[in-house]
Amino acid sequence: MGRVDVDVIVVGAGIAGVSAAYELCSDRSVLVLEQEATAAFHSTGRSAALFLESYGNRPIRALTTGSRGALVDPPDCFDRPLLTPRPMLQFARPGRGDAVRDMFASVRTLAPDVELLSPTDAVALFPALRVEAVEAALHEPGSMEIDVHAVHQGFLRGLRQRGGHLRASSAVSGMTRIGGVWEVTTTAGDVHRASEVVNAAGAWAEAVAAIAGARPVGLSPRRRTVFMVARPDDLTGETLPTVSDIDESFYLKPDGAQLLCSPADETPVDPHDARPDDLEIARALDAIDECTTINARHVRSSWAGLRSFVADRTPVVGPDPDVVGLHWCAGQGGYGIQTCAAMARVTAAAVRGDAVPADLAALGVSFDDLSPARDGLRTP
Repeated sequence: MGRVDVDVIVVGAGIAGVSAAYELCSDRSVLVLEQEATAAFHSTGRSAALFLESYGNRPIRALTTGSRGALVDPPDCFDRPLLTPRPMLQFARPGRGDAVRDMFASVRTLAPDVELLSPTDAVALFPALRVEAVEAALHEPGSMEIDVHAVHQGFLRGLRQRGGHLRASSAVSGMTRIGGVWEVTTTAGDVHRASEVVNAAGAWAEAVAAIAGARPVGLSPRRRTVFMVARPDDLTGETLPTVSDIDESFYLKPDGAQLLCSPADETPVDPHDARPDDLEIARALDAIDECTTINARHVRSSWAGLRSFVADRTPVVGPDPDVVGLHWCAGQGGYGIQTCAAMARVTAAAVRGDAVPADLAALGVSFDDLSPARDGLRTP
C-alpha cells in the first residue's frame, strides 16, 4: 500500500476518529488508520444512539447541546436527515423520586423543555408502564433518535471530499518521534509520517498511547448488552417514548414491530469483540416485567458493544502532557454519537492550538474539564 506523509494521523475510524479527521481536513492533510477491515466495527457500529440533552454529567450535556445544530442541519456531505423525534421518559421507582427531581433541577438550563410528570401522566405517555412502579418521571420531548450509520458515513464522506485518507486493516504496531515527526508503523507493513497523532482508538486508546510512550489515563472499557423483543400489539403509536429507569436497571425503545432493550450493563472488560451477556439479559427481562405489562419472554436477537470511561466519566480530549505531538480523543463512554459534532471541533481546536470554539465555550465546554492532564486521571 505504501507510505503516506500527512500533517495528522488519526488512529481509529469510529465516530470519534472520522469526525475529528473531518474537522481537521479543512486545513490539514489527514490519514485515518483503522485496525479492523471495516470502519465503525466495534462501539459505533453497535450503538442504539439517542440525542439526549439530559444525559450525562455537565461537560457531556454541554457537548451534546453544542452538537445539536450540526446534527439537525448537517453539511452537504450528509445525504439524509440524521435525527428523528423520539421523546425520552425516565422514571423513578417508589422511594427514588428525589433522583428524578434532582435531575430535573440540574438539566433544565441546557434542556429547557424537560418537564416533571406524575405517575399517571407517565403512564399516559407509555401505557405499558405500571403506575405503581412510578413515583415520579422526567419527560424530555425534544429527545431524538440518531441515525448512527448516516452520521458516521456522512463524516467519512466529508473526510474523503476534503482529501483525507482511510487505511483499514492497519493497526498501529509502532510509533517513534524523530525530529518532530511521528513515524507510525502498522500491521499492514507500512510506515506513515505525520507531525501530529490523534488517539481516537476507543477501547484500545490506552494500548495505542502505550505504544507512543504515554502514561495511562485509567480508561475502562465496559460491555453494554442490547437485545430485541416483540412489541405488544396493544402498544401502538409512532411517538411512544424511549423509557428508562432512572437507576438504569433497564431501558427500552420502540423500534418498528419490536422493542430494543438493554440492561444498561457496564461490565469492565478488556478490549475485545464484545458478546452479549445472557445473565444480564435475564436480569433486564425481570426488571421490565416488574415495571411494565410487556411480559417479554422471547429474545429475538442480541448483541453487545464497548463503552469506555475514565473515573470521572468525562471524555479525554487534548494534548498529552508528556508526549509531544500526541493528542487524545477518547473516553466518550455512551455519549460518543450525541456529542460527536462538538467533540470533533474541540479536538481539532486542540490539535491546532486554538481556543475552544466560542459557541461551545458559551455552553461551558472547557479544555480544563477534558484535558488528559486533569487531576485524578494520570498514574504516577
